[in-house]
Amino acid sequence: MSLAFRRIALIGKLRSAEIEKSLREMRAFLDKRGCEVLAEGATKADLAIVIGGDGTMLAAARELVRHHVPLVGINQGRVGFMTDIGHDDMQSAVGAILDGKYAIEERALLDAEIVRERKTLLRTIALNEAVIGKGSQGRLIEFDLSIDGEFVYTLRADGMIVATPTGSTAYALSAQGPILHPAVSALTLVPLNPHTLSARPVSVSDRAAIEILLVRALDARAHFDGLALADMAEGDRLLLRRSADVVRFVHPPGYRYFATLREKLRWSEALEKRRAPE
Repeated sequence: MSLAFRRIALIGKLRSAEIEKSLREMRAFLDKRGCEVLAEGATKADLAIVIGGDGTMLAAARELVRHHVPLVGINQGRVGFMTDIGHDDMQSAVGAILDGKYAIEERALLDAEIVRERKTLLRTIALNEAVIGKGSQGRLIEFDLSIDGEFVYTLRADGMIVATPTGSTAYALSAQGPILHPAVSALTLVPLNPHTLSARPVSVSDRAAIEILLVRALDARAHFDGLALADMAEGDRLLLRRSADVVRFVHPPGYRYFATLREKLRWSEALEKRRAPE
C-alpha cells in the first residue's frame, strides 16, 4: 500500500440507497487493505474518497483545500467531470491508487472578496466559478469590469461568470463559454445574456486581478460554486484573484482529460455509432 495514503476519509451524501451501498462496500474494501477509515475529521486524512456527483466533490474540495487533503471521486451523479471513476471500477481503481499507481493533478481556485464602502462583506473561495447576477427581481444589472486596474467595459446583462479551467465545463459551458484545459493558466469571463451583441467570453491570465463594480441594480447576488451566497447593492465591488492554494485531484492509471470530455460531452458519438458493425 502507498505510504502516502493510510488514513482515508469517506465522503458521500446519504441521499440514496445506491450511495449508501457504495460507501459500505468501499469501507469494507479499505478495511481489508488495512487502511484507517476516518468516521470524522476528514481534514486529518491522507486521502479523501468522495462518492457521489460533482456537487459533492465540489463541497468536499472547498472544505479540504486549506488542509491540503487530496481527493479522488467516484461518480454516482449525473455528469461527473470531477468524479472520474465509475462505480463498477471503484475497487480496482482505488486499489491501484493504494498500490502507488496514480497521478496527482493540481487545480487552481479563486480567492473572492466582496467589498462595500471599504469594508469586507464576504471572503470565500471558488473552485468552479464566481458569479454575479440578477436577484429575485429579475431585472438586468449594470456593472463595470476592470482587469489589473484597467477599465474594460460597462455592461448591462443578467450577470457575469468568472470561471477557472475546472469550472469551464460547468455553468460557464452552459453559457457558451470556452473549455479551458486544466493545465492552461487562465480564467474565462462569460457574460450572461448581455444587452449587446458584441459582448463575448474573454480568457485572461489567471494571475490577473479582476474587479466587478456593481453600478446599477435593484437586486443582485453573488454566488461561488453555488454554495456561498451574498446579496449585493449598488457600489459593491467583487474582487477576484487566483488563490495561493490548489486543489489536488488523484487520478488512477489510464485517466485522460480528453477521454473524459469525449465521454461526458458525447463527442464523436454519432460517428462511432455509424461505424459500429451491425
